[in-house]
Amino acid sequence: MISGFFISGTGTDVGKTLVTAGILRSLLALGRSAMVMKPVQTGAVRGEDGSLSAPDVEYVLGAAWLRLDAETLAHVSPRRFEPACSPHLAAQMAGESIGIPELIEHAEWLSARYTPLLVEGAGGLLAPINENETMLDLMVALGMPVLLVGHSGLGAINHMLLSIEALRSRELSIAGVILTASAPIPAGDEYIHNDNVRTIARFGQVPVLVQVPFLGSPPALNILDNLFASCAWIPGGTA
Repeated sequence: MISGFFISGTGTDVGKTLVTAGILRSLLALGRSAMVMKPVQTGAVRGEDGSLSAPDVEYVLGAAWLRLDAETLAHVSPRRFEPACSPHLAAQMAGESIGIPELIEHAEWLSARYTPLLVEGAGGLLAPINENETMLDLMVALGMPVLLVGHSGLGAINHMLLSIEALRSRELSIAGVILTASAPIPAGDEYIHNDNVRTIARFGQVPVLVQVPFLGSPPALNILDNLFASCAWIPGGTA
């Protein structure tokens, strides 16, 4: 098993990249030789030279003050597609296909040089990678503990519990849940977010590790550091 976490989400735009950046920054601050991986990036940005860059990876690396050589970056972000859609559709539109074995090879290359490895998924658990396999199949193949990220507001309970059931149906280990606020919480709505934490922990039988507030735009990384700095579930962290 590759050492680290697979960071998945209950859907798109739930804060996976921000959480990945926060964990990576904390691991590096603890002196760990951690690295990020984004196996499939859709919504990649085409440069003037025609090359595609991976905005999620660039954000995480920038937040962690990491600059990588071309060889390492090719393993960190091996498959990039310009259309901002499901991986299987983006690959189809590019006349390509995505195979899980090739993604595993890239992860193993990184794992042999960096530990722990943070693998960030694309979309939710059942986002298709190809015509027959989903992101969940990649997670099973990697065999890493899963950190499940989702919004903390209305709808969080259903989305989280369904995702937890899907993970357990494939016998994946759930390291815990991280809830995020994508916008300022309206005055008077705090009770919903706070109860969601308790309800997800109770019904899902999982620890809710961190509740990330709205951090502004651009996000206030110092607040993120405080949230992740002293978490026992981070390898090498302190309770």
